[in-house]
Amino acid sequence: MSKLKTDDVILAYDAAVIIDRLTVEVPAGRITSVVGPNGCGKSTLLRALARLMKPRGGAVYLDGNAISRLPTREIARRLGILPQSPEAPEGLTVRELAAQGRYPHQSWFRQWSKADERAVEKALETTGVLEFADRPLDTLSGGQRQRAWISMALAQETETLLLDEPTTFLDMAHQLEVLQLLKRLNEEEDRTVLMVLHDLNNAARYSHHIIALSEGAVFTAGPPVEVMTPRLFREVFHVEADIVPDPRSGIPLCIPHGLCYSTNGSSPDHLEAVRFSPADRSGT
Repeated sequence: MSKLKTDDVILAYDAAVIIDRLTVEVPAGRITSVVGPNGCGKSTLLRALARLMKPRGGAVYLDGNAISRLPTREIARRLGILPQSPEAPEGLTVRELAAQGRYPHQSWFRQWSKADERAVEKALETTGVLEFADRPLDTLSGGQRQRAWISMALAQETETLLLDEPTTFLDMAHQLEVLQLLKRLNEEEDRTVLMVLHDLNNAARYSHHIIALSEGAVFTAGPPVEVMTPRLFREVFHVEADIVPDPRSGIPLCIPHGLCYSTNGSSPDHLEAVRFSPADRSGT
């Protein structure tokens, strides 16, 4: 069963078509990662799925309904969205940020309530930011800030979370902090998670389903064990890589060992193997 899907969707900026007649499905109750090289349409696809971008053709569906026909407030009650590098007004506290997530539940006749208060407190507790809820957002570390933004999405009490590169600009420890939180939300609360990731090893480790895009089209999609192949890295990322099982989890792990086309400006149409020396591989 799919939570979100596109049907022959066409996405473009002015005359530049980024995605042409793309059909994909996001499994319900699973973590899905969208991966691919820069400029392949990952963030553009996420924007369309969140109805932040109107397709030039085709349609996007949410729970079987054309998303274009759903009221904006209804979408906000069903989709929690975290864009890439979000910004907040200076001095805004973590609690105030989380409270913004209750906007879809407000109306002229329904103002702030005990239910809103409980939702915000639960979101702060779930993301582990309750202890600094009254601190300004700009005083937190990168990982703490990202968790604070996720708390806002959780306060919406949606079943589905869409995140555009939630680990960008974070060091390794903070990346794991955010990804482990998303994994816990999926396992304990059965939330559907769709995220754009650059790190394919993290995508394989934390996702049930991976959609690999190349030049605006689906190159392959499926569970990590099927998607993570030398062919994917060679043809989509132009990298020669070995795929080995993680020694702890058995999940596919990519070990890149060289570019598969020359770095002198020649196009990928004229592939020329370029491998690193042993010294390059060891980092010396």
